[in-house]
Amino acid sequence: MSKRLLEIHPDDILRGLSDWIEYAMPALGTPVSIEKFPTGQSNPTYRITLETGKQTKSCVLRKQPPGTILKSAHAVDREFKVMKALGQSVIPVPEMLIECSDESVIGTKFFLMAEIPGRSHLDPALPEHTQTSRRDLYMAKAKLLANMSLLDPVELGLEDFGRASNYLERQFNLWSKQYRASETSEMPHMEFLLANLADYLKPDLEGSCVIHGDFRLDNLIIQNHVEIAAIIDWELSTVGPKFIDLSYWCAMLRMGSDWPINGLGQKNRELLGIPTEQELLKLYCNTVCAPAPPHWEALIAFQLFRFASILQGVYRRHLDGNASSQDAGQVGIQARNVSELGARTLKRHLG
Repeated sequence: MSKRLLEIHPDDILRGLSDWIEYAMPALGTPVSIEKFPTGQSNPTYRITLETGKQTKSCVLRKQPPGTILKSAHAVDREFKVMKALGQSVIPVPEMLIECSDESVIGTKFFLMAEIPGRSHLDPALPEHTQTSRRDLYMAKAKLLANMSLLDPVELGLEDFGRASNYLERQFNLWSKQYRASETSEMPHMEFLLANLADYLKPDLEGSCVIHGDFRLDNLIIQNHVEIAAIIDWELSTVGPKFIDLSYWCAMLRMGSDWPINGLGQKNRELLGIPTEQELLKLYCNTVCAPAPPHWEALIAFQLFRFASILQGVYRRHLDGNASSQDAGQVGIQARNVSELGARTLKRHLG
């Protein structure tokens, strides 16, 4: 099937959305234009401009991609639910407006949320920042993750959003299946991780908290260089134990600085003013009053394995013609580099 056949033209989205809003939420206004955000590798996201009387305003539409998708993937309904729940907490998220599960409206499930002014940065080295503002932002991110780990999912109404027990085992099994379902060629380092990683993910982590699942700089909206205005892209969110989002973020920062989705590898953190991994871990531990996991390096290896599986899914969607981003092919082949880093990390843990 060609890529052209899988695309949904923005004008078609706008027409379907206009008719639906007039019925479901007329106070929102009349959609008059649509613009796709260039970033993002999973759920397509658009800015919608609306007219209400003589005024114009904008909101954000987030939808599933077209075509066949993997089971449990692209769950925009879960994104809507978790952000709506967190909207009453100390965690900054966009205001949720309305969701739609009727795929006949624009071809897939979708939701609308308020647009938050600010910037999303792609380069974790933050070249436009000063040493001081880099450090302040990184410490603010670690503090934000710690505060999120202190929230009670039950009090947020998310008791059925996931379960924390046996999280690592269940996630390893899930992403092993997802990788196999999107596999396009053999990757020796992934085979090593598939064969060995599960044995070193014990003991299970403690606690029960909301997990973002893809906590990176580019999924934050930043104002005034250091203020975190919102966390976005909650597609992989669930409930699980502490240290999951932190270990994922730290794993991302270990990636090469010249990779398509890049980290701080080969960068001098001290020169940049960016805290070390141990500093971030210490701040988090002190805030949540818990010691660092004894198998931290195996946990980092797990996060790299998981991310490699995600990237392989991106690459498979690129080949199938329903990728969200134009650079999906380039990003997807990064799975090999990430799996190699994961294998090296696990071998280092094994001594």
